[in-house]
Amino acid sequence: MSRAVARDLRRRYGRDFRVVRADSGQDALEALREIKLRGDTVAAMLADYRMPQMDGIAFLEQAMDLFPHARRALLTAYADTDAAIQAINVVDVDHYLLKPWDPPEEKLYPVVDALVETWRAVGDRPVEETKVIGHRWSAPTYEVRDFLARNSVPYRWYSVDEPEGCRLLEAAGAGPEDIPILITPDGKVLRSPTGAEIASVVGLSTEPAAEFYDLIVIGGGPAGLGAAVYGASEGLRTVLVERQATGGQAGQSSRIENYLGFPDGVSGSQLTERARRQARKFGAEILTARDVVGLEARGSARVITFSDGSEIAAHAVVLASGVAYRSLEASGCGDLTGRGVYYGSASTEAQACGGEDVYIVGGANSAGQAAVFFSRHARSVTLVVRGASLEQSMSHYLIEQLRAIENVHVRVGTSVVEAHGDDHLEAITLCERESGKTETVPCGHLFVFIGAAPYTDWLGESILRDEHGFVRTGPDLLAEGRRPAGWSLDRDPLYLESSVPGVFVAGDVRSQSVKRVASAVGEGAMAVTLVHRYLEER
Repeated sequence: MSRAVARDLRRRYGRDFRVVRADSGQDALEALREIKLRGDTVAAMLADYRMPQMDGIAFLEQAMDLFPHARRALLTAYADTDAAIQAINVVDVDHYLLKPWDPPEEKLYPVVDALVETWRAVGDRPVEETKVIGHRWSAPTYEVRDFLARNSVPYRWYSVDEPEGCRLLEAAGAGPEDIPILITPDGKVLRSPTGAEIASVVGLSTEPAAEFYDLIVIGGGPAGLGAAVYGASEGLRTVLVERQATGGQAGQSSRIENYLGFPDGVSGSQLTERARRQARKFGAEILTARDVVGLEARGSARVITFSDGSEIAAHAVVLASGVAYRSLEASGCGDLTGRGVYYGSASTEAQACGGEDVYIVGGANSAGQAAVFFSRHARSVTLVVRGASLEQSMSHYLIEQLRAIENVHVRVGTSVVEAHGDDHLEAITLCERESGKTETVPCGHLFVFIGAAPYTDWLGESILRDEHGFVRTGPDLLAEGRRPAGWSLDRDPLYLESSVPGVFVAGDVRSQSVKRVASAVGEGAMAVTLVHRYLEER
């Protein structure tokens, strides 16, 4: 780190912290090892990208092994901004600073203040570990593990077929019939827990702090998170309600490579976690594992009803409930879901795929991203595509990637017609569409990405939808120039407004929307702008 940065840091933080400077990455690592041996802690690490012997990213990657809870920042020149993006992806750097950083009061100190504030909030506390005991081929066990993983809750998995799993099961006073078992860090035991029960014991918020808000966002995918960030940042008291885990389908993506600002790609979970932190930073509440079953207008209020009968209300609502993968209509698949047949990328199964032959059904980007991801673990990955080619539904960059991976194979014009297995998936039957020829192949892991159905069955008749269940908005509501029946305002519906004034729609659930992460985030932000226009009318 340069002498000038060290000087500025000592001037501001020297009274409360010891500022250690090193001339190279190796010297810095030696200093960190000495600090570790003395039992001291490190609040923040600032690394210059252009250092002797190793670059700043390599240094931070090794330094994280010594002090994983220290906050991280990278100093870069304008020409090294690609390195900054790499740092975000590789070492999850908290900030990067462009040189020169003068004046430090504007460009350096606010960043370091944020690093120190975050470190003080988290400190060097060890990660509290949640334990899950179950069976590898138990669908409820998979659901618990998937819920924890998608909500970024650290946990350790134990199989009942292993000695330690049996010991934990005995200590919990439970039997195989009780699995899955979840044990919290403080020793509380949950038998076959629901998502809401898990959320309540692992620190996820499930109860609203108020009965009335400025804005309720339903759905925690990219559109919902975008609406929550922009709503809260613009002063609206905002609550986001998600029934499973924030991120939606995008949150399950192993790698998103065409999202603006991430030339090296970013995982869906990383993007989701940053968006979630950003929403909370601005004051948005995030409720997890709460299922919304009703939405209605009561005067000027828009009221949502939860599955337990409780309600909250707001001046306006952004509906961003997203879509769900369609079920694979093949004999046997229903019984084997969660036991070898999975919807989405199911990253919790990656290690179990080592040395296995994996099959992925689907020909769009999500299927291609999953194929790239599982190719690093499995012996082979086969994409089963019903269409005549990948070009019909997959981005060009992803097709080129797949062609370059030796253990990825593509079978076009082919469908899965049957899944075989007793307690878990063992084989699948493939059928070629043109010839009708069938072939049964061994398969222990089948991942399904075959289009999506909107999550709108719970909406009442007042919210107009198209023939596929997607919500109509704006100009799409004007039949022959007439406003929808029951429309109460003396103006046409705004662009993202539904047939109920004050209820806006963003992302995949909207009729004729573009099914991309960037467009979903954009619609979430745009919806908040329209919410402001709506509120100004009242």
